[in-house]
Amino acid sequence: MRLPLLVSCLAVALVAGCSRESAQPAPPAAAPQAAAVKTIDEHSYAEPAKVATSDIALELALDFASKTIAGTATYTLDWKDPAAHQLVLDTRDLTIEKAEGENAPGQWTPLKFAMAPADKVLGSKLTIEVPARNARVRVAYKTSPGASGLQWLEPPMTEGKQQPFMFSQSQQIHARSWVPLQDTPSVRFTYTAHVVAPADAMVLMSADNDPAAPRDGDYTFKMPQKIPSYLLAIAAGDLVFKPLSGRSGVWAEPAMVEKAAAEFVDTEKMIETAEKLYGPYRWGRYDILVLPPSFPYGGMENPRMTFATPTVIVGDKSLVSLVAHELAHSWSGNLVTFSSAKDAWLNEGVTSYVENRLVEALYGKEQADMERVISRNELKAEFKDLDPKLQALALKPDALPDPDGTSSSTVYTKGAWFLQFLEERFGRENFDAFLRGYFDHFAFQSISTAQFADYAKKNLLDKYPNKVTQAEFDAWLYEPGVPVGAPQALSPRFGVVDSARLAWLGSAQLPPPVITSAWTTQEWVHFIEAMPETLMHDQVAQLDAAYKFTGTPNGEIAQRWYPLTVRSGYPEARPAIAEFLQRIGRRKLIMPTYEALSKTPDGLAFAQEVFAKAKPGYHPITTGSVEALLSKAKPVATLTPAPAPTEAPPAQ
Repeated sequence: MRLPLLVSCLAVALVAGCSRESAQPAPPAAAPQAAAVKTIDEHSYAEPAKVATSDIALELALDFASKTIAGTATYTLDWKDPAAHQLVLDTRDLTIEKAEGENAPGQWTPLKFAMAPADKVLGSKLTIEVPARNARVRVAYKTSPGASGLQWLEPPMTEGKQQPFMFSQSQQIHARSWVPLQDTPSVRFTYTAHVVAPADAMVLMSADNDPAAPRDGDYTFKMPQKIPSYLLAIAAGDLVFKPLSGRSGVWAEPAMVEKAAAEFVDTEKMIETAEKLYGPYRWGRYDILVLPPSFPYGGMENPRMTFATPTVIVGDKSLVSLVAHELAHSWSGNLVTFSSAKDAWLNEGVTSYVENRLVEALYGKEQADMERVISRNELKAEFKDLDPKLQALALKPDALPDPDGTSSSTVYTKGAWFLQFLEERFGRENFDAFLRGYFDHFAFQSISTAQFADYAKKNLLDKYPNKVTQAEFDAWLYEPGVPVGAPQALSPRFGVVDSARLAWLGSAQLPPPVITSAWTTQEWVHFIEAMPETLMHDQVAQLDAAYKFTGTPNGEIAQRWYPLTVRSGYPEARPAIAEFLQRIGRRKLIMPTYEALSKTPDGLAFAQEVFAKAKPGYHPITTGSVEALLSKAKPVATLTPAPAPTEAPPAQ
């Protein structure tokens, strides 16, 4: 999943979670041997050591009027414990109508089942008694209109404003809100689906979508590769397809598809570049579904069908590293998957490293370095206040009661920084060979940090002695902060940006257009992000008049500009802030502005008023984030804008 282009420094508690493990705590120095660690997912009721799902067959009916999905899920089971006679599944806000076991082909017998009281994070445990240990069990169920993993949009909330839209977001543990299942990344399964929907709705899933499939309200899907539950995905709406290559294309609403195809035109080049580095793409097609702006994330790496936010479509391809990120998940995350939430860096950190390599190969080292500098500046800022126990890559089980509470900067940026450290020490050629071998060795498996560490010891540390000590390696994984000696990122172009900002702060003289006219999103982001905490009203007005930041269609700029206007007492931006917060549901882009507004009584009142209007169009995940923030807000007196300093921080 792509939370950042530029990783958000805001750590916000969300509504539901990922996977919790009760495993042996990660030691402070030496990594445990993989074979000695027994992983239990703390964020799932499932008992895969006793019985595991190997396939799920779905029969689903979408009802836009009631905003529900009804149908059945049939599980093919691998009974592992001879004494086991129960199938335990994860659910959240589901109505379970019946459970059955197949005694012979087509012959089903009712099974007893019980739903436990709901836990705020985990949902309800569904226990099915299976005395005959049937090879297949079927559950009939119905979702709630408020399912945390689904969003139902009325036509006015879509791009075309003509037809309703529905989409899922299963990561981390939201799949259980629309399918009863073993909702843990440690269980992988194949699946098929038969979906009935209104005839004017095109249905897509994280499976073998046929670009030429007729829109007729009756759809079938098959995912032949085993995936974890968080990669189960569905979407339905007024969607059309435009090819990008023989194996890749864009799905979007008609009003968006041409713009999206133009922005993502380099997708096939990205696939080919990734294959040269890390081996063949193993998922058949790679298509991109552009969702409405309410999508709570930048992107979601659903196999064969990346879900993407329209906020990265800005016309100059400056934000397409999001596609590089989601594509990279085809190796790190989808192919080799973290086994629990405390190992989230194995998905996001490795993916962020691969993303940066793809950006460098396609758009140059300077582009990759700028993005690296921005993300590391944000990580350093976040680490100033972040609980040290969340700064380790490998978290202890008790560190993460809610898996959506991980530090994005840790799992994305520190994880990628760790791999760059290894690349620098072992050499790019050796490290590329190691990473390619890692993807091959653990293909279609879910693994822990301990297994990664064991593989790295055998294939890096021991193979190339005297390059990295075990203590250095373990410090990255198990200690807070960033180790001393971490490789630094430099950006000459950011040096020009810093000089321009410094000159303006000292003289009020804006940089000449000959310089700023060539700036990309990354340079504008760095220009704003390194400003003082507050500016004088006249300074904000001067920047706004020159660069039209207020009302910008670029979410990455808006994400940084609007909080600066709030802190600096610039009410002229408020109408645009209200429009932005009501139009966009991507958490990473809107949460910094809500946070800045919540610091003062007047700002909090304004935020609550805007949120009341925006809430109907927000995804449940976004709604939970904003509600949690506003409910905990303790506004202080309005900040007095500080005089502009004479110096600006240097580029990293």
